[in-house]
Amino acid sequence: MTLSKDQIEIVKKQIIAHIDETFPEDKKHQAIDSINSMDESELEEFLIQNNLIKDVEDENENQRCIFCSISKGEIPSVKISENKHAIAVMEINPVSRGHIIIIPKEHVGSKDKFPKELFELVNELSEKIAVNLKPKKILQEPSNIFGHEIMNLVPVYTEENLSSKRNPTKKEDLENIRSEIEKPIMKEEKIVEKEKPKQEINYKNTWLPRRIP
Repeated sequence: MTLSKDQIEIVKKQIIAHIDETFPEDKKHQAIDSINSMDESELEEFLIQNNLIKDVEDENENQRCIFCSISKGEIPSVKISENKHAIAVMEINPVSRGHIIIIPKEHVGSKDKFPKELFELVNELSEKIAVNLKPKKILQEPSNIFGHEIMNLVPVYTEENLSSKRNPTKKEDLENIRSEIEKPIMKEEKIVEKEKPKQEINYKNTWLPRRIP
């Protein structure tokens, strides 16, 4: 298995985020330096040994890719929504503000095998992004990394796309953006003016001048 440069960068960022979240302070620096110093083959071997990607020479091993580990909660993430078959998290290397990835909980290798529940999250989050972040449009782009197909929701403010420059973002900033996306959407309520019931005219409710003989 050979990782592309983009995949290597994504993996390193995810692992470093995990280290920053879980390692004691006195061991963080050394662990992060160790990850950053790995070349492609060393990183692949590290991932295989830690059950983060499958070794193609041993398909029978029950090993998980990095996205499966995220969906299992084994790698920390900033989760924004979840249902039985998919989980949505803030992309830690977004191409734009509010970039979200939606991950099937089962390891699927093709967008044709996306569960319907994934599209429920796509619709839910696209509406929230549109209302609360107000981009020009939202790209819904699938991508395949480590053989795991995922869906990207990319808010477009200028001309952003999945090939645009990525911007590593701190967890605290991602959490702030998540909070902004999650603001309740105020539905416009149509106010229908009710027609007043017609009142019967009778001697009790109508004043008439006294008849003068």
